[in-house]
Amino acid sequence: MARHAMLIEDEPHITEAIRFLLTRDGWQVSALADGLEAEAALRAARPDLLILDLMLPGRSGLEILSALRADPGFAGLPVMMLTAKGQGRDREAAERAGANLFMAKPFANAEFVAAARSLVSVEGQRA
Repeated sequence: MARHAMLIEDEPHITEAIRFLLTRDGWQVSALADGLEAEAALRAARPDLLILDLMLPGRSGLEILSALRADPGFAGLPVMMLTAKGQGRDREAAERAGANLFMAKPFANAEFVAAARSLVSVEGQRA
């Protein structure tokens, strides 16, 4: 069964690049462009990995992540936080909110795929 990643990213070019990279690696990828629909979509899909942009229309990635981490059903969901703002305070805020990994855009393709694999394999070892 393919691993499932949910991507919440409002930049269409980045969405398509990530979809291409992960699909080529055997993943199923769902994507949303708006933060308002994120929680309902996550509850319905139950992905193996969430890739979450920091700045989104409707609701920020930090707001979404904080809400997920407050829900015991999502406490173990691996989350990779993406941002074009690679500043230290953004990284710290993402870590405080419960991100497992913080990655600044642009990123190296091989590094991105390796990070996704790593997050899911670590979670699989805990389950």
